[in-house]
Amino acid sequence: MKRLVLASVVLALLIVVPVPIMAAVDIHIGIPLPPPPPIVFAKPPEVIVLPDTNNVYVAPDVNVDLFFWNGWWWRPWNGRWYHSRYFDRGWVYYDNVPRFYFNVDPGWRGYYRDRHWHGHPWHYERIHDRRLQEQWKSWQRDGYWEKHGTWGVEKYHDRPKPHQRQELSHRREQEYHQRPEVQQHEQWKKEQQRKAEHRGKEGWEDKGKEKHKD
Repeated sequence: MKRLVLASVVLALLIVVPVPIMAAVDIHIGIPLPPPPPIVFAKPPEVIVLPDTNNVYVAPDVNVDLFFWNGWWWRPWNGRWYHSRYFDRGWVYYDNVPRFYFNVDPGWRGYYRDRHWHGHPWHYERIHDRRLQEQWKSWQRDGYWEKHGTWGVEKYHDRPKPHQRQELSHRREQEYHQRPEVQQHEQWKKEQQRKAEHRGKEGWEDKGKEKHKD
């Protein structure tokens, strides 16, 4: 009777939850990935908003990429991505690349240093953490930075058109996946996926044998 109940529960899970999702859950639970090394802050970091992005903020004074987007802090490390509600703790592995990232110009640090964005004076505004937390939702909802301030870029009338931004994003995505550390992590994910599927297959074969005996 217990075996019948257990088989019913498993069958219900298979109907409700697709196999690839179950395998992904198995990876996350069975093999926890180490968090990235902590970043030490003397005070909460200030951020700037990056032009040609959909409300992507970055901490320019930190020597690693630390982004804020859509209510989360984000950081890449060793070909993997992590996010947290806090800038200094609570990092959790994110099994994908956040969709904002390929809109980020990889040369933003140089433009920040020179206060120019693609040949235009860039009057960026440094935003304190408290103000960011209080206003990011309204800024995002209203399209504040693009519509009202053009991200602080002076006379930015020749900014990329939507189709140009899409092409740039696609090219950056291709370049990103060519990075050795990213390829290594992708290979690791595929290996874990194969192992999870193999374990799942063996489990069903064992259950089939037990059912046949009953």
